[in-house]
Amino acid sequence: MSSGFDLAKLLEERGGERYELHARHLNHQLPRMLRTIGFDRVYERGEGAYFWDDEGEDYLDMLSGFGVMGLGRHHPVVCKALHDVLDASLADLTRFDCPPLPGLLAEKLLAHSPHLERVFFSNSGTEAVETALKFARCATGRPRILHCDHAFHGLTAGSLSVNGEAGFRDGFAPLLPDTAVGLGDLAALERELARGDVAGFVVEPIQGKGVHEAPPGFLSAAQELLRRHGALLIADEVQTGLGRTGDFYAYQHEDGVEPDLVCVAKALSGGYVPVGATLGKEWIFRKVYSSMDRVLVHSASFGSNAQAMAAGLAVLSVIEDEQVVANARATGDVLRARLAALVDRYELLHEVRGRGLMIGIEFGRPTSLKLRGRWSMLQAARKGLFAQMVVVPLLQRHRILTQVSGDRLEVIKLIPPLIIGEREVDRFVGAFTAVMDDAHGGSGLMWDFGKTLVKQAIAGH
Repeated sequence: MSSGFDLAKLLEERGGERYELHARHLNHQLPRMLRTIGFDRVYERGEGAYFWDDEGEDYLDMLSGFGVMGLGRHHPVVCKALHDVLDASLADLTRFDCPPLPGLLAEKLLAHSPHLERVFFSNSGTEAVETALKFARCATGRPRILHCDHAFHGLTAGSLSVNGEAGFRDGFAPLLPDTAVGLGDLAALERELARGDVAGFVVEPIQGKGVHEAPPGFLSAAQELLRRHGALLIADEVQTGLGRTGDFYAYQHEDGVEPDLVCVAKALSGGYVPVGATLGKEWIFRKVYSSMDRVLVHSASFGSNAQAMAAGLAVLSVIEDEQVVANARATGDVLRARLAALVDRYELLHEVRGRGLMIGIEFGRPTSLKLRGRWSMLQAARKGLFAQMVVVPLLQRHRILTQVSGDRLEVIKLIPPLIIGEREVDRFVGAFTAVMDDAHGGSGLMWDFGKTLVKQAIAGH
């Protein structure tokens, strides 16, 4: 019997209300922000590294949903897997059986992580981190977790405790006991470990905020310190994992690094069904699930659901079959090199850094008197406005979606789908060059928009 529900009709009739609905029922600041910076577009469909608006114009996606769309939008292999799993009418989430798909996905993930033996599936990156924090505390019997300044590990209460940015933490205390150390500061790490209460150290091999890579040798040296003091190394690969940086995991860029726990999510979903995974060593899982009485001591209501597992299996199959990791490395090297070649050409362009298809473009104080005055105006109002001035014309004039890499940072982060190639590199570099020409020239188009941003910043809204 039909319920009369018609999704296509609903979208046709009310899709035009999207911004009003958000303003009325969801986060009211989101539509306000989008309108302020001119991002209030109406996107209707997506495919691969592109999406199209209601006027049929194409947009190049250099953000990939903050890394979720690793294979781009609507990859046919992932689409088919989801159609197949729905058509199979599986007896899913009975909670009291052992379905095959979670075991098969765990097997496939662990094949890329040979020093790890077990997996727990959750529903997101922050849940994967929460799992690692709980497992580390249980396995060691210690309460405190170390993390890095400026880290981002999620926004739920546990993962927020290891978030290195005060702006995210403000208003949500008290949190779990934690201590921040500088990325690369081995002396600070050893000092904290000597107190004897540290369960683990959670670290992004490349920080998403600002795109800062751990210094060479830091992860291996940290691992040695942690083992000496009986604490665990937790690698947060939620954004950097599954090929993003040109290896399957970013920690693999450094020889000999074997984390005790590894967190993945984002791209594992194929952009469809939320999924997170925490991979760990056998002894850690045996500590957590120490008896039949504790069989459900850590679980997730929707964890290991068939749709998420099917998506994950399809994603890993595509990554292997289509040489996605190698493409991320090769295309990333080309894109980064072409952007780095512009540093000497533009005085506002300070540095280009990163690995694979995780690239940070940092802007800095210019040398010429005219540009210095304009730069100082922006900095006095609010740090990070110049990077936003670059992001806006990339979208409005060139139909390329990017974003700043964090609040009050003069850095744009590029995390496009891992399937992009020469065509997309050419389009982005051409557009970025045009925007930089404008910023350094006499037209003032960008700087007029900058004045609008300054007014917004001064008003405090």
